[in-house]
Amino acid sequence: MTTPQIIMAADVTTNQPLSNISAVEQKLSPLELVWGIGAVRKTLLIIVLAIIWQVYASYLDNPLLFPTLSDTLITGYDRFADGVLPARIWTTLKVLITGYVAGTLLAAILTILAINTQIGTDFLETMTAMFNPLPAISLLPLALIWFGLGASSLVFVLVHSVLWAVALNTHAGFLGVSRTLRMVGANYGLTGFSYVLRILVPAAFPSILTGLKIGWAFAWRTLIAAELVFGVSSGQGGLGWFIFENRNLLDIPAVFAGLLTVIIIGLIVENLVFQTIERHTIQKWGMKE
Repeated sequence: MTTPQIIMAADVTTNQPLSNISAVEQKLSPLELVWGIGAVRKTLLIIVLAIIWQVYASYLDNPLLFPTLSDTLITGYDRFADGVLPARIWTTLKVLITGYVAGTLLAAILTILAINTQIGTDFLETMTAMFNPLPAISLLPLALIWFGLGASSLVFVLVHSVLWAVALNTHAGFLGVSRTLRMVGANYGLTGFSYVLRILVPAAFPSILTGLKIGWAFAWRTLIAAELVFGVSSGQGGLGWFIFENRNLLDIPAVFAGLLTVIIIGLIVENLVFQTIERHTIQKWGMKE
């Protein structure tokens, strides 16, 4: 009986063992690894835009028309130091959070009714078709008549801007849940709220999160626009009113400081709040690479 021999595979062209052939995959350089981080690329993009702003404003040399980034940052720092800008930010955020949470809760209630009853579906589709195209800011005059000049009017407008976007995306996500998952819920005897919470919400969460993002964007820009005109609430306005006041005073660097604050808050919410939620839910569950 012969002893089996181990034959080493060899390259047919060079007759060399394959073990001598270098690996095809190469390690990325440190620069490529750093460039692969999305936060680094976005930061570099912001830096480039900031440089363009500074160079163009310096070339224009007209602070009343377009102040430099350095003047804007100095003015913003002064407004933070004297407490004016933090107070205005807090006033705006309080109204925003109230309207956003109220609109999201109403959207959840309407969507749950729509997914469980036919009349709820008809009601949501009809109301969405009627009010979703209606700009939220157009309701502000009516809100002022109904609720007076104050935070209640702004909250009413925010609820309108958030409600339909969140409800529409959530309902679409629920309808897109596969029949297999629906059957799993039925086999476990889940009905009503427990069925929605345990089956539909996790499966439709990408659409729900998209609706929350859209609702946030609508609410944020609607609130700033409303405050630009009717922003006084209990004797103190928010960021929009801060921008409007400084425009009347021709303090253009302060106006740009207010606009820059609006942009920074938007970036923080998008890149910290929503991306953190997405990383711990959608990406963790394998719904997005």
